[in-house]
Amino acid sequence: MTQHFFPRDGFIAVVIPCFNVRRHVLDVINKIGPECFRIFIIDDACPESTGKFVEENSQDTRVKVIYHAKNQGVGGAVMTGYLAAIRDGADVIVKVDGDGQMTPTLIPQFVKPIISGEADYTKGNRFVDLEMLRAMPRIRLIGNAVLSFMAKISTGYWDIFDPTNGFTAIHSRVAAHLPFNKISHRYFFETDVLFRLNTLHAVVLDIPMVAQYGNEVSGLRINKIIGEFFLKHLRNSLKRVFYNYYLRDLSLASIELPLGLFFISFGVLYGFWHWFYSVQAGVSTPAGTVMLSALPILLGLQFVLAFFGQDISSVPRYPLHKKLSKM
Repeated sequence: MTQHFFPRDGFIAVVIPCFNVRRHVLDVINKIGPECFRIFIIDDACPESTGKFVEENSQDTRVKVIYHAKNQGVGGAVMTGYLAAIRDGADVIVKVDGDGQMTPTLIPQFVKPIISGEADYTKGNRFVDLEMLRAMPRIRLIGNAVLSFMAKISTGYWDIFDPTNGFTAIHSRVAAHLPFNKISHRYFFETDVLFRLNTLHAVVLDIPMVAQYGNEVSGLRINKIIGEFFLKHLRNSLKRVFYNYYLRDLSLASIELPLGLFFISFGVLYGFWHWFYSVQAGVSTPAGTVMLSALPILLGLQFVLAFFGQDISSVPRYPLHKKLSKM
């Protein structure tokens, strides 16, 4: 017997944040299948009046337009959509951009792992098919690779890629537990959500997809946001380690990390001090001193690598929404 993953009407809602996407948004709406019961258009103080344009030109009865009096960024728009979908009784909330780069016909693939109990949150991954990557602008390709590596550390999801991908789906029970007032409202939104999901121990799954690059204009400039993203990734990394390894739980990894950092710092400082003294005195550094500097560094690296090994093996595996349904 074939398993049916959409057992009733009215449980999948789509959120489309809109800012300067007037040319593409109607086509995006028209491609959304009948499995979705509501489509929330969030007009984020759009200068093109996209919301009004949709109201006047879309005949889809599922569409509901919500207006922001002040621009809140993609994150703020999505949070507004999440809250509206939760109030409307949605079980799964899908976020699709309105610029036409995403294929709404893929929505069932994003929803299926959540409905079947495999994941709490699914997101697109444009890096699965190497041949298709030729369609991606080179600056985006390099930038996304760098951002993905930083995101693995800060979010704790070592088995996912393409963290800035905006094609996502989330179970409403999990979405309701996100701290909406603390999540970044701008371009760091998607990665910040992943960080918050990890602190909840939610299961995240990548869904292969191909982005459609046309004549749309992206407001994301990789070369301008790398520095900002680096600082935010560093902040979230420190928070995540503190939350997961010291505030909520203690394990061997909780000891390995501080020991590793201590030995590395001691070895570097000890070696630098003696190197500086030798240069000033015009003498060679004794081999024993070099060993006393190198040994703590090597030992510290082993402890840090052991911590990362434990962190990688600690990626959440049991969906959070299953636990919440039992509460």
